[in-house]
Amino acid sequence: MSASLTARLGAYWELGKPRLSALAVFAVVAGVYMGWPASQKQPPFDLVLWTTLGTFLAAIGAAALNMYRERHLDVLMHRTQKRPLPTGRLTPRQVLVFGLVTSTSGVLAVLFGSSPLAADGSRTLGTINWTAAALCASIVVSYVLVYTPMKVRTPLNTLVGAIPGGLPPVVGHAAVVGHLAMPQAVLFAILFCWQIPHFLAIAWRYREDYARAGMQMLPVVDPTGHRTAKTMLLYVAALGLATMIPFFTKMADDRYLVISIFLNVLFCAPTVYAALTRSDVAMRATFLTSIVYLPLLFITMVWFRK
Repeated sequence: MSASLTARLGAYWELGKPRLSALAVFAVVAGVYMGWPASQKQPPFDLVLWTTLGTFLAAIGAAALNMYRERHLDVLMHRTQKRPLPTGRLTPRQVLVFGLVTSTSGVLAVLFGSSPLAADGSRTLGTINWTAAALCASIVVSYVLVYTPMKVRTPLNTLVGAIPGGLPPVVGHAAVVGHLAMPQAVLFAILFCWQIPHFLAIAWRYREDYARAGMQMLPVVDPTGHRTAKTMLLYVAALGLATMIPFFTKMADDRYLVISIFLNVLFCAPTVYAALTRSDVAMRATFLTSIVYLPLLFITMVWFRK
C-alpha cells in the first residue's frame, strides 16, 4: 500500500471521530443485551453485528457531515486545525460524499439487518425493522441539521446535542424488540445526563478556542463558570437518579444497584471538584473519569440484568 493511499485512508478514518464513535458502539451493544431476554443467553451474532455496524457507520457519517458543515470554523480553532478539511488532505466534496454514503449505509444496515423478536420470542431473518432504522436515522438528522447549526446560536446546543448522543442504546434495544418501549427511555436518560458533565468538562478547557470560532458553548458565554458548574452538578445528580431506575423497574437486580452507586460516587467526586475550582486539571479529571464510568456502568447493567 502506497504512502499516499495510507494517508488518504487515515484522513477518512479521522472524519468519523473514532474514539467518540467507539463509545456509541459500546452503548448499542448494551442496548441489544438489555432488550434480549436473559433466559436466552446471548443475542444472535448477526443481530449484534448489523445493529452495531449500522449505528457505527451512521455515527461516522454524522461526524463527517458535521465537519463538512463546520469546515470554515474548524480552521479557526487550534483543536480542529489539523482535521482533514482544514489541512487540505480531503476536499469538501470528498467529505460530503463520504458522510452521505456511510450514514445512509448505516441506516440501511440497521433496517435490513436487525430482525426483531416476534411475540413468541422467535426471529424471522430478513424482517425489516423500521423502528430501529428510524431511530438510527434520527441520530444523523438531529446531529447534522439541528445540533450543528445551533452551536453558533445558543448555549442550549449542548442539551440538543445530547439527544442524538443518547440514542445509540435505544437503537440497540429497538433492534431486538422492534418497537418503542419503556426501557429505551431509561437507557436514553442515562446517556443523556452523562453527556452534559462529560462535554462541559471538554468545553471549559477549550472555551477560548470555541469563542474564537464564534461557538456559543455555555463556558463561552459564562466567563465566571458559575452556570457551567451548576449545570454539571445538576446533571451528575440527575445521572445518579437515572441509573437507579433500572433497579426499580426490574431491568437489573440489586447487585447492579450497589455497583452503580459506587460508580456514581466515583464520577461525582471529580465533577464536584471541577465545579468548585473550575481548573483545567479538575475538568480533565472529570472527562477521564466519565470515559471509565460509562462502559463500567453498562457492563454492570448487562451482567446483572433481569
